[in-house]
Amino acid sequence: MALTLDQLNQASLDDATLMLAGLYEHSPWIARAALAGRPFGSLAQLKHAMVQVLASAGVESQLALIRAHPELAGKAMVSKSLTAESTNEQSKAGLTHCTPDEFEKIQSLNAAYNARFGFPFILAVRGPRGTGLSKAEIIATFARRLHGHPDFERQECIRNIHRIAEIRLNDLFGFTPELGNRVWDWQEALAQHADAGYAEQGQLTVTYLTDAHRACAQRISMDMLQAGCDTVHIDAVGNVVGRYKKESDLRNTDEGQGPVSSRTLLTGSHYDTVRNGGKYDGRLGIYVPLACVQALSSAGKRLPFDLEIVAFAEEEGQRYKATFLGSGALTGDFNPAWLDQVDADGISMRAAMQHAGLSVDDIPSLKRNANDYQGFVEVHIEQGPVLNELDIPLGIVTSINASVRYVGEVLGMASHAGTTPMGRRRDAAAAVAELILYVEQRAAQDSDLVGTVGMLQVPNGSINVVPGRCQFSLDLRAPNDAQRDRLADDVVQAARAICERRRTHLDLAETMRVSAAPSAPAWQARWESAVQALGVPLHRMPSGAGHDAMKLHETMPQAMLFVRGQNSGISHNPLESTTSDDMQLAVDAFMHLLNGLAQTTAA
Repeated sequence: MALTLDQLNQASLDDATLMLAGLYEHSPWIARAALAGRPFGSLAQLKHAMVQVLASAGVESQLALIRAHPELAGKAMVSKSLTAESTNEQSKAGLTHCTPDEFEKIQSLNAAYNARFGFPFILAVRGPRGTGLSKAEIIATFARRLHGHPDFERQECIRNIHRIAEIRLNDLFGFTPELGNRVWDWQEALAQHADAGYAEQGQLTVTYLTDAHRACAQRISMDMLQAGCDTVHIDAVGNVVGRYKKESDLRNTDEGQGPVSSRTLLTGSHYDTVRNGGKYDGRLGIYVPLACVQALSSAGKRLPFDLEIVAFAEEEGQRYKATFLGSGALTGDFNPAWLDQVDADGISMRAAMQHAGLSVDDIPSLKRNANDYQGFVEVHIEQGPVLNELDIPLGIVTSINASVRYVGEVLGMASHAGTTPMGRRRDAAAAVAELILYVEQRAAQDSDLVGTVGMLQVPNGSINVVPGRCQFSLDLRAPNDAQRDRLADDVVQAARAICERRRTHLDLAETMRVSAAPSAPAWQARWESAVQALGVPLHRMPSGAGHDAMKLHETMPQAMLFVRGQNSGISHNPLESTTSDDMQLAVDAFMHLLNGLAQTTAA
């Protein structure tokens, strides 16, 4: 019979510790220390209490815990001396039935990993969905992490140990993240569609109005209808728009004239991807609210306002240079000049739209009347390492960072590498190298600033020639416009000073400047209330990446919720991942926000 929180909260310390035996391999002290925080209001609160215990225990205790774990497909498995929990996990991943070649490969990796780090490789082999990773995935992860830094690997092992404990705790309490699993499955199905040339390589790439893109739109439309949306359509730029209507007695109300609380709530994110990208960037923000619709529809419940979910057709700007095209159309920010752009194959945006059956003439009508809406909320995978490193599942976005971009070129003098004395060189690459170090140092001086030189090239460079030209990019971001401007001014001034001192010439052109999009305080507070209600720690953070919420911010209040990413929070990458448990928490938070709005309306 499944354990309950009431039983755990009311038991003696010894009995409660015994109830949680086996969560952490041969280490009951973690659960025992966490139980000092009783009573727990949720499993999420209990899970984080154990995370905090281990975080404060120190490196030696962490290493002892890691070393208490068996190797994957190792001697303990062969001798059948694994704990029951480890046996179950390794069995679900197929490790108890390895081929001779697989077994030999894993043994070789075990030996190399132990020799390098001094502790066994730890991986939550039941995976993000809880159903088990394939042996190929396990071996690939093993090989990749073998090259990690020792400190990072220790921390990554601990994070995987907490994931193992999370799954074991779910089993103990009979908990299944059903809606989180549903969100996971929706995204897996959507990821089956990829552009020609990438699909054959197993890479997820979906760019604007390709066959794969249009197939995604159709699948999202079907998912919306099956989940319970009352209306679904694809608009004039390819956005998929689903609406879950409010209570029948309010359906005929003129929203623009009604109280703010009864107007439509807008949500969503984008379904296009970068080249060889991940499965969750953008798409998580479509399917989390859709899971709420499915739950409401299954229960026969309606909200006192319409919920409009928009799967934005384009955000990444991969096929055409028209970033935020999908969400921009809703704010009236669609530039007709974009229609004449051509892609790498010479196909204009206008022709692509016509081929997809979209009506260019209808684009102006997509602009939303802000008076019809309460605001815009967006759920998004973090796309960074912060929540992952803190081992916290959800984050509250305080602002989407302001940014400015430049492309530059330094001109020096190409000369012979062997005959030109160091003091007489006009090395363009060395000037840019010095600038890169300055950007790194300057951004580190002020909290939450980031600066990146992402493109660097010495045209026609040669191994024995002092570089005479060096081309580079600059990307500078900050939580607010004033911080960004101070950073940009300092970097530009430093670039000029470096080039003057090195007797080189600087050409620098600004290519983009975007203002910060601070979260609306009332909507940020709603997300905070939702997260706190789940028993999850409250962590506020800026978003360094741009999102569709930036565009909607121009016409209505907005606020975002971040979901922790796995694999160091990597994004725009096939390794992008999150767990169905964290997706479940995001669904629960979104539902809490909806219910709070509904109660406010009823009051």
